[in-house]
Amino acid sequence: MTIIIAGAGKVGATLAEHLADEGHSVIIVDVSGNTLDRLSNQLDVMCVKGNCVSRDILLEAGARESDVLIAATGSDEINLLCCHIAHRVGVPYTAARVRGTEYVNDLDALRTDLGISMLINPELTAAIEISRLLRFPSAANIDSFARGRVELMSFTVQEGDFLVGRTLASLASKIQGLPMLLCAVERGEDVFIPNGASLLAAGDRVSVAGTPSGIHQFFKLLGRQTHRIRDVFIIGGGRIAFYLLVQLERLGMSCKVVEKGAERCRELAEEFPHSLIIHGDGTDPELLTEERMASSDAFIALTNRDEDNLIISLYAHQAGVSKVVAKSSRQNYTAIARSAGVESVVSPKLATAGLILRFIRGLQNSKGTVMTALYRIAGGKAEAMEFLVSSATRNLKVPLKSLKLRKGVLIAVIVRNGTVIIPEGSTCLEQGDDVIVIARDSGILDLNDIYEGSGL
Repeated sequence: MTIIIAGAGKVGATLAEHLADEGHSVIIVDVSGNTLDRLSNQLDVMCVKGNCVSRDILLEAGARESDVLIAATGSDEINLLCCHIAHRVGVPYTAARVRGTEYVNDLDALRTDLGISMLINPELTAAIEISRLLRFPSAANIDSFARGRVELMSFTVQEGDFLVGRTLASLASKIQGLPMLLCAVERGEDVFIPNGASLLAAGDRVSVAGTPSGIHQFFKLLGRQTHRIRDVFIIGGGRIAFYLLVQLERLGMSCKVVEKGAERCRELAEEFPHSLIIHGDGTDPELLTEERMASSDAFIALTNRDEDNLIISLYAHQAGVSKVVAKSSRQNYTAIARSAGVESVVSPKLATAGLILRFIRGLQNSKGTVMTALYRIAGGKAEAMEFLVSSATRNLKVPLKSLKLRKGVLIAVIVRNGTVIIPEGSTCLEQGDDVIVIARDSGILDLNDIYEGSGL
């Protein structure tokens, strides 16, 4: 497909990289010549310098011949206007990044009125991810499928866990009957889909899929933290904090927010009277000690600087806070944080990229099986996808043990009429099923792509 990306910032550049890697023709529009020069040297993309709300610039970028336009500049209004103009000149599908809290209740109306196919709020997406982590503190990351009936969580195997040094087949008696499945393992730079003969080792980062209750029971067997989080300490009062406070107050959690800007503190205090808003520098250890940060159940670092988030998260971890979450837009910082003990790192940029990739793949596969969810897992080296089985899906009612799947592909969970099924060899796919597939180095567009010889 031919895709125009308006805005060459962090999100735009990340999208361009992922989409170009998947074989799409990508054109980036931005006002900064230096930024475009750098990206054209790094990526296999075309670049057009100019204002993306100019009809002439969009036409120069090939809008009339393009399939999709994604507006990801730093301005919500520019993104909305750019998509509207692109729609008017004939781009079939448009997507806009809209971050402002003032728009959150009007997204559906904006999309309809301006003819935009998709509106994305990265900060809201990140806040939802963080609230999930606080509801299930034992997990490092959580992704949701089948309208919340299935969750995929990751955790790090520790010395002393009953998993260490044992094959998955030998664990059957220990975890038999639990509605969950160990479905991906990240070991150093390697990622693999485990089978019965796979051995787990301390330090492995394992993804497990299943019902929330099944995973809860599994973590209980591991002896991981299961107590409910009540007190949350947040550094940074930006948009993510705003959306997060909305959710945490609904969950009955007590929140304390440290924010540098006096005016922003006043805004948050007016909006969230049940939370404590503190005017101060969240990177100051004295302030953190004074405000009894170490006694909190959870610590969330949401400043605009990834470096500050990493440092203060490490400080909170060393101070003994049991659940620490850091926001980071840089992938290399995630590895640093995990190696130091901070497992939960949330990236609005990568969450946005995942939503866009699912949108693009859905457009490519409009006549096949519908992809309803897509998440990058295991450090971005594997994907977890949800498909709705249709009459076009091959091998319906054929036992899974008789199918030949591509190497590195696993059918992890099936949801049928609201019932979660952990597949066995005799399990079959049926029309109407929701199917969660885990794949290493995927690029899968359709459920039919999981079979050997599918041509990918």
